[in-house]
Amino acid sequence: MREVVVAGVGMSEFGLLPDRTLREMGEQAVFKALVDAGMRPRDVQASYYGYCLGKLNGQECMPGHLVLHGLGITSIPIIRIESACASGSVAFREAYRNVAAGLYDIVLAMGLEKMTGSPSADIRRAMAGGADNELEGNLGITFPGVFGLIANRHMHDFGTTREQMALVSVKNRGNAARNPLAQFREPVTVEQVMSSRMIARPLRLLECSALSDGCSAAILTTPEQARRFAAGKPVFVKAAVLGGGQLRDDADLVSFPASARAAREAYEAAGIGPEDVDLAEVHDCFSIAEIVHCEDLGFCAKGEGGKLVESGATRIGGRIPVNPSGGLIGKGHPLGATGVAQVVEVVNQLRGRCGERQVEGAAVGLTQTLGGFSHGDVLSVAVTVLAS
Repeated sequence: MREVVVAGVGMSEFGLLPDRTLREMGEQAVFKALVDAGMRPRDVQASYYGYCLGKLNGQECMPGHLVLHGLGITSIPIIRIESACASGSVAFREAYRNVAAGLYDIVLAMGLEKMTGSPSADIRRAMAGGADNELEGNLGITFPGVFGLIANRHMHDFGTTREQMALVSVKNRGNAARNPLAQFREPVTVEQVMSSRMIARPLRLLECSALSDGCSAAILTTPEQARRFAAGKPVFVKAAVLGGGQLRDDADLVSFPASARAAREAYEAAGIGPEDVDLAEVHDCFSIAEIVHCEDLGFCAKGEGGKLVESGATRIGGRIPVNPSGGLIGKGHPLGATGVAQVVEVVNQLRGRCGERQVEGAAVGLTQTLGGFSHGDVLSVAVTVLAS
């Protein structure tokens, strides 16, 4: 297996963008990545892209192909990947594996999604497909409901407080305020979070990620190829692990076993431990999710995630900054684009070009994305380790 680097990254603005088409956002993200890598469209040899909710925007089939053809990237293999919210991360992993295996020298990973512009009922129905619609869906289980159950159980078992969960949103909205591409750019207070509308007890509106539009892109190649172009500082892909969950009737709801296993595999592949990670972009679809992920990723002991947030350790400038981009709660969560967007943030952090939200001295970054949920565990989880 060859060494693999990220040579260029790019993303569009994230948010409710009714006047922006999927093609326009995709072309913007890919064009930025090409410029960042010092490459031209004809240099790309293959592409993988994550995309979930095609029924919502009338382009269910092959949107990535159309985006790339509009940029002059043609006559190459272009493959769509769907793995719920982890779609972009899985696309990145497949791009990495193809370069590492020597099948191609330059591969583009993309994430695409346009979630707005459709009736609310259609959006809810489409998103419900990321869970077990036949069994759990028919019983009324929703994603906010699942994470509400997780929050209640975590509070019961470990004494996690409402204020600690609210601090996740305060931190991430504050980080997003320093991110010009983020969906939400106004800081919030604990009081605002805890007085916002109830969604699924105990979770409130400002503790939930919102509908979003956006696209992201990353170009992967070998160190030797990167040196041929006017690319910026290459960032090495040290691990790209994809894990799956188990159908469990005895789930305790205070951990995602698939995520913990994927993290252990990623640390082993990268030759590091959680103590070596300088920053992380994790799947904070709800405030409690970030707390659970910090525990599963080994940033603190089980049950200590709430205290970790409260201590300030996960803020920029803290021991382990989490979601300096603003995360899903602040930056936005266009499903297929999220995984690659996490890579974009980590690459920019490791290159030292994040301005006001820069993590000083960052050399190792981690991304973690969930995809789907059923019977107490995630169906798909991707963990990636990047290093300068």
